[in-house]
Formats: sequence, structure tokens, C-alpha cells
Amino acid sequence: MIQEFRAFIARGNVLDLAVAVIIGAAFGAIVSSLTDDMIMPVIGALFGGLDFSSYFVVLGPVPEGYTGSLTDYAALKKAGVALLGYGSFLTAVIKFLILAFVIFLLVKAANRAMGRKVEEEAIAEEILLLREIRDALREGSR
Repeated sequence: MIQEFRAFIARGNVLDLAVAVIIGAAFGAIVSSLTDDMIMPVIGALFGGLDFSSYFVVLGPVPEGYTGSLTDYAALKKAGVALLGYGSFLTAVIKFLILAFVIFLLVKAANRAMGRKVEEEAIAEEILLLREIRDALREGSR
């Protein structure tokens, strides 16, 4: 069983997947910082506020013992108030779109690079097949 596990781990796909997960997590942190620290403040400034993630609509009653600000999304959420946090949702959507676009560009570049390699291999196979056909025709005509 240990031998099978070692063989499984040693396969390239598992190692590639592990590296991809680690790089993906690091890249996710970069995208989060880009979105939270660069893009969303600009969008928030355009809409009249600096913290776009604090845009929300109160859906339920505020508890009687609540003493915090009625404009503090985190405090209201912690107090258990039903909120529609469309600013946080929009931030998450923008993060997703940025990440999806970058992954699209990476896959497109990888496909382009791999496509050339596959095309070269296909051409080499076609040449070999044509040579075999030529040789067979020569032998048949003798």
C-alpha cells in the first residue's frame, strides 16, 4: 500500500496539482489585495464612499440592546441583523472576474505553447507515415 501511495504521489499530475494549488492560493491573495486595496476604493470613490464593501441594506430589525453605529456593516452583522451586503458581494464578483480573466490568459498562453508542440509532433508523425507509404509503394512497384 505504501508503494502504491508513493507511486501515486510521484506521478507528475499530482505534483503539478499541488504546485497549482499553492500558487493559486498565493495568487488569490494578490488578487484580493488588488481588488480590496486598489480597485474597490476607486469604485467606492466614484459612488461617493471610500469603503465599497460597507454598502448594504438593513432587512431586519436592529436588536434593542445594540449600541453601535447603524452604518457599520461588520458591527450590525455581528449583532445578528439581517443585512443585504451588496457591496461585499460586488467585491467578491470583481475578484472572481479578475481571477477568471487571468486564468483565461494563462490557459490561452499554455494552449498556444502546447499547440505548437502538438502540431510539430503531428507533422513528424505525418512525415513518418508518408515515408512508410512511399516505401511500400516502391516495394509494390518492383
